Amino acid sequence: MKILAIETSCDETAISLLEAEGSLENPTFNLLANNLLSQIDIHKLYGGVYPTLAVREHKKNLIPILEKTLMEGGFLEKGETEIDIKKIEKVLEREPELLELFLGLIPKIKRPDIDYIAVTEGPGLEPALWVGINFAKALSTVWNIPLIPVNHMEGHLLSPLFNKENQINFPTLGLLISGGHTEFILMKDWFSYEIIGETQDDAVGEAFDKVARMIGLPYPGGPEISKLAAEKRTGDFEKIFNFPKPMIDSPNCHFSFSGLKTAVLYSIKNLDLDDETKKQIAREFEDTVVLILLEKTKKAIRENSVKTLIIGGGVIANKEIRATFTRYAEEEEINLLIPEMKLTTDNAIMIGIAGYFRAIKSPERVPHEKIIASGNLRLNS
Repeated sequence: MKILAIETSCDETAISLLEAEGSLENPTFNLLANNLLSQIDIHKLYGGVYPTLAVREHKKNLIPILEKTLMEGGFLEKGETEIDIKKIEKVLEREPELLELFLGLIPKIKRPDIDYIAVTEGPGLEPALWVGINFAKALSTVWNIPLIPVNHMEGHLLSPLFNKENQINFPTLGLLISGGHTEFILMKDWFSYEIIGETQDDAVGEAFDKVARMIGLPYPGGPEISKLAAEKRTGDFEKIFNFPKPMIDSPNCHFSFSGLKTAVLYSIKNLDLDDETKKQIAREFEDTVVLILLEKTKKAIRENSVKTLIIGGGVIANKEIRATFTRYAEEEEINLLIPEMKLTTDNAIMIGIAGYFRAIKSPERVPHEKIIASGNLRLNS
């Protein structure tokens, strides 16, 4: 099965081509082409993602990225494709800039030998999601290729399965940590999802970014915090701030990071934020976050007799979190699955992976009208 995957949920425009085969239990993925254009340098000026700019960049970049991906995958063949322009104008009526670029390329190339088009339907920024969805619908209409709507968080959850050696044993616990999500997903079988814990306020990635902003670090703040914390991990270290660990001993599996963020804010009010102080704050903040995540995960594993732990989402790119959970899994003999670094941030490869699993489960076509952007889409069974 060959899948073209499209991801536009936030500030990355990404398209990949995957060839996949095998069962749910034993899939094999071959990456034929993959391209991603990050908008970080644009949004850095605003200290965070600016939705209008994200939408503009997606509209501008989708066709060039598609052309590059098809070419690299060996699927770009010049020729003529008949297009019902009125239909495409209707599909892309909210994206006139994209429509112009679309009509400049698609009629001039032959239909690629692709079985499905997978596209992110949510969660994310709804205007950005709509650009990707409408683009996928336009391609599907012209090429008569069925669409697979994909939950972005399911993509993160299944992304470690890109590595053939990674196998799931149920029950499986997913810890999804990103700029918008911090949640535990319990899987008792394929596509059986139960949210057993989630943040009550800030997501962990959001907390990283906000603390970084407090101490004068650029966006995105997570990598900057981790960089400073790593510099403080050499030599002797003594705690100065002793930040609180909200909800670490609560009887449930929920998280809270707002109190930790506020504690950092109060701690720096009368401080001279020189380089050493920033490193100290970064180290103590990161240590506190890692401890909260680890202790909550231990609790969730104990209470649900978990056999496999999957950690996905942008924050798993954090080296200290990866190292801590790897040590824990080795000590406790837990089957830990973590995606390779290129699959931690938003990408189209994971959308293609989830799309493949969904195509195996339900190979029938999904009507276009049923595929809509959902900014707050939940990961449910």
